[in-house]
Amino acid sequence: MSTSKITIFRARRILTMNPARPEATHVAVRDGRLLGAGSLEELQGWGAHDLDETFADKVLMPGFVEGHSHAAEGTFWRYIYLGRFDRMDPDGKVWPGAASIDEVVARLQGEERKLASADEPLSGWGLDPIYYGDRRVVRADFDRISTQRPVGVMHASGHIFNVNSRALELAGLLRTGVNHPGVTLGSDGLPTGELKGPEAMTLVGKHIGFDREALANDEPGLRRFARLCVRQGVTTATDLANLLPDDAVSMMQRVTGEAQFPVRIVSFRRFQALTPEQAVEIALELKKKATDRLRLGAIKLFVDGSIQGFSARLRWPGYYNGAPNGLWYTPPETIAQLYRLALQKDVLVHSHTNGDQATEMALDCLDGALRDRPAYDHRFTLQHCQLADAAQFRRMSRLGMCANLFPNHHFYWGDQHYETTVGPERATRMNACATALASGVPLAIHSDAPVTPLGPLFTAWCAVNRLTASGRVLGTSERIPVADALRTITLGAAWTLKLDGELGSIEVGKRADFAVLEDDPLEIAPEKLKDVRIWGTVQAGRLFPAAGA
Repeated sequence: MSTSKITIFRARRILTMNPARPEATHVAVRDGRLLGAGSLEELQGWGAHDLDETFADKVLMPGFVEGHSHAAEGTFWRYIYLGRFDRMDPDGKVWPGAASIDEVVARLQGEERKLASADEPLSGWGLDPIYYGDRRVVRADFDRISTQRPVGVMHASGHIFNVNSRALELAGLLRTGVNHPGVTLGSDGLPTGELKGPEAMTLVGKHIGFDREALANDEPGLRRFARLCVRQGVTTATDLANLLPDDAVSMMQRVTGEAQFPVRIVSFRRFQALTPEQAVEIALELKKKATDRLRLGAIKLFVDGSIQGFSARLRWPGYYNGAPNGLWYTPPETIAQLYRLALQKDVLVHSHTNGDQATEMALDCLDGALRDRPAYDHRFTLQHCQLADAAQFRRMSRLGMCANLFPNHHFYWGDQHYETTVGPERATRMNACATALASGVPLAIHSDAPVTPLGPLFTAWCAVNRLTASGRVLGTSERIPVADALRTITLGAAWTLKLDGELGSIEVGKRADFAVLEDDPLEIAPEKLKDVRIWGTVQAGRLFPAAGA
């Protein structure tokens, strides 16, 4: 029998997500794992222990599992924030949103004056042109800042760069005759400065401070991301689309292995510039390097782009405002081959499909792959799949797929979806959590940080209330109860990562990971769910107060 110290934590209430014991008052921890949850009398049978009263007036839940985020959220804070809404950084400082293109330009001009070198790139993130009506951001806007240094800003979706003339020039794109679906051209035949999709973005990224491999290798950013996780009650977070070069993996192993690193990172290798065979081989090699706090060995595939950036692939009748259909990021034959090989080698694949045409493509490819290679419990997951309809969810269920939906869109872009991108009918059924659950599809929900702020309780609030920024309700029939929403950010997300045997509920044998709350999410009004105060986290039995993050 282990002689390790046992700690029993007392709480005001413990919401376990374990149907056999849904609530408790005490939880026992040894060696970073759970001996069980119940009453003090029940848990005393484990032997000598310390009774910890730190959480006596607080509510414990399983540590939140963010099933779709990017550790680059931490890195981006070294750039200039230009999003539409106010946003809190990992240190708790709130940065104001930018309400117009002129305000974006003015903010960049102010930062440009601080740069010492005349050719140093000026980089920003969070740009959201859809809030500016029909007015698009073009190179002339950023030429107002400088024509000598490259200026580049990442779109809020992460799928578009907007750059100035100098950046285009450095990338060899300031010319006529450019023929690429991701490079928007103006009436003069020159690129406008808007570059959509990974191929087009890669052409200019290194010139504007957004070299993707450099981002993957950013140690300060990883530490900032971890602090943000603690503030939001997250004990396990995905890094869902990292190129994972060797030096980045080594850095991540070292940092996550530190005694006081507070979060488990699940990093997926991005499928980019690889054959399916190479991708699966790399995933298997990465899996050998995994640790408890750095999980490796899965693949992230992109099928299309973003709805608000008009780069998602939509079925007929297409975009409500008549915009051209979006981009295919990966050919169907490549998707099908990747799925077949991954099923054969038991490699988990999560696929980005925003538009319903992209979702249909992924379903077709998996259907064919499973006919060739039947597999049980594969848990291939569609990420976002925001426009999936009831028939597609039924098909996901038949194929054994999971869905990780993006209800934050209702708040941040719901009004724009209703008025501009997909129109009223489709906007009211976007991110159809209720339909997914009714169809038997294993469900998670997410923030896609840095696309929207990391915050599982806010994401749950979005799924429960489906309110836009203007207060419009989008689809009351797709609202889900608070209890179901809480499950999607704990056990539901853990399931999609094949970690439900370790995480997602408070029960014997699992990791001692808790979100520590000041308020009870089941006792407050559903419209107040986003306002639940977070004390911090417990990760593998170690306490991390948000105030110290």
